[in-house]
Amino acid sequence: MSEVAEMLNRRGGVATFGDLRAVMSGRAVRRALAGGDIRRVAKGVYALPTSPAALTAARSHGGVVSHLSAAQHWGFGVINRPVLPHVTLRPGRVRRQTGLACTLHWAEVPTIDDVTTPLRTVLDCIRTLPLAEALAVADSALRSRAFDHDELLQAAAAIRGPHRHRIFAVAGFADLRADSVLESALRALLIEAGLEGFVPQVRVHDAEFSARIDLAHPGLRLGLEADGFEYHGFRQALVRDCRRQVGLTVRGWRILRFSWEDIRYDGQWVVSSVRRASGLAPLTNSILRAA
Repeated sequence: MSEVAEMLNRRGGVATFGDLRAVMSGRAVRRALAGGDIRRVAKGVYALPTSPAALTAARSHGGVVSHLSAAQHWGFGVINRPVLPHVTLRPGRVRRQTGLACTLHWAEVPTIDDVTTPLRTVLDCIRTLPLAEALAVADSALRSRAFDHDELLQAAAAIRGPHRHRIFAVAGFADLRADSVLESALRALLIEAGLEGFVPQVRVHDAEFSARIDLAHPGLRLGLEADGFEYHGFRQALVRDCRRQVGLTVRGWRILRFSWEDIRYDGQWVVSSVRRASGLAPLTNSILRAA
């Protein structure tokens, strides 16, 4: 690896010509470019061939990685990966012609190494995403201990402008106990339908048995499971799940299990099933919709 490539690697894979010239000669940069060690991605901006797409796009445009792209950078769970990198520019900054497609936003944002801070990232996702996707990011951020719930609520309360009430409401729904993005999506369906009393990761145990339920209503002894195939695709997992199901049933619990396809593509049926199991009449109105 050339010295230029090593410098780029230390910078996350992308740097400006000015950054490189501060520590090496222009001849070294041109030699690395001619040898294919680096590539020019915009005027005065160079990157490793394998540099992260979002960071490359952000630095090419003179902005920062944000929204879902920043959520991925911080390791937060996302339901849908962004089709294009999300980049935030300072207000008034003109879009550059870089040849790198991305989704652009304009705002003054706090950053760490050209990525929006974890807290700002979650607020941006809450502002722009449907409830299920926003809640998945927020739950995951809390679970990772990037910040605590009080910090999220305080930051949401300080928001001004469009959708501030929704942002604060979604921040209030975020829960670090949620164990997966699919579980967050299932909880979002219940929230939108006004179905209350369901708690994430409820433990059922006695001297002979112990299990956790993704979402449970202790008063009704009704449990909801968000089943991703990766956790149930082997024979050993099937045996374990059968014993778990029996153990919960003989202890008075009813369990409704929903697949990824159910939760993501047939939410109305999921909500209807939960309402029937809860002994409630059908309800079609939503209490919280995406911005």
